Amino acid sequence: MENIAPEFSRLVDIRDADGKARQFTASAQECPALAERFGLAGLDSLVADVTLSGENAAIVMRGTLTAEIRQICSITAEEFSTVLAEDIEIRFEPELEGAEEIVPDEEIELTEQDFDVEYYTGDKIDIGEAIAQSLAIALDPYPRGPDADEAEARANISTPEDNSPFAALKDLGKKDS
Repeated sequence: MENIAPEFSRLVDIRDADGKARQFTASAQECPALAERFGLAGLDSLVADVTLSGENAAIVMRGTLTAEIRQICSITAEEFSTVLAEDIEIRFEPELEGAEEIVPDEEIELTEQDFDVEYYTGDKIDIGEAIAQSLAIALDPYPRGPDADEAEARANISTPEDNSPFAALKDLGKKDS
């Protein structure tokens, strides 16, 4: 299997997990590469403000990521820009030697904490790749641009919720302006 270098790699020595604030910013060359990887029309900026703290053998990254992205509306197929701001928290744990290998067809059960754990070997962790993966998870798979509702109304497109017996209650709490 070919080992491809990540587009946004920022290796940090685990001994530098001192709780100090750090900022990681994607360069002008890294943004288009990440946009292509994640199927975006464009990525104008990606900035993460984080702290890295040691907790026993684990390293915990907490902070926020902010990205200026351009997506294609899933309704109108028009490009639109938006700003994505997400809190992130990832726990990096050392990969245990001799840990049992997962058999591909074996069913495993994951807990909520398992989703934000990355494993590392050696004395460096790739904060950049963790930030990029956090961006990917935060992206809406069916982005809706500013004209999506109007386009749906013009095309008389409805959702299952619009046709339910409770649809009349949807606007009950709204006041006329």
